[in-house]
Amino acid sequence: MSVRIQEADFDTAAEIAAMRRGNPKIGAIASFIGVVRDINDGDAVSMMTLEHYPGMTERSIGAIIDQARGRWEVLDALVIHRVGTLKPTDQIVLVVVACSHRGDAFAACEFIMDYLKTQAPFWKKEVTPQGARWVDARASDDEAAGRWRN
Repeated sequence: MSVRIQEADFDTAAEIAAMRRGNPKIGAIASFIGVVRDINDGDAVSMMTLEHYPGMTERSIGAIIDQARGRWEVLDALVIHRVGTLKPTDQIVLVVVACSHRGDAFAACEFIMDYLKTQAPFWKKEVTPQGARWVDARASDDEAAGRWRN
């Protein structure tokens, strides 16, 4: 299980290959790549800056992975989240989950991403033609995370 917060881009294929290497128990890998969009709330976005709380962010994401491991048979998981200045089409987040079976892999990957959007301490500032603005939490993200609560 691994959490990395970094400014540098990531190589999805290399990360998945490293996770699979030498583990014959893995029967399924599910992944999600988040990408910076060029529009948000109807406004053009030319740049986004992501900030985080070092140490707290990694612990928060680690706790989300632990929750997923408590629900599904997760053999391995990786979350890489970028910080700093990003532009449209840049990769922003990678979630990879390895399990014995696809159902667990799909569910755990989606769960981790839904909780990451609502519980990890990141702050996003977008640059639009109207100026810079902080991005507010979305009700739709809270609803997505809420469906996992039992």
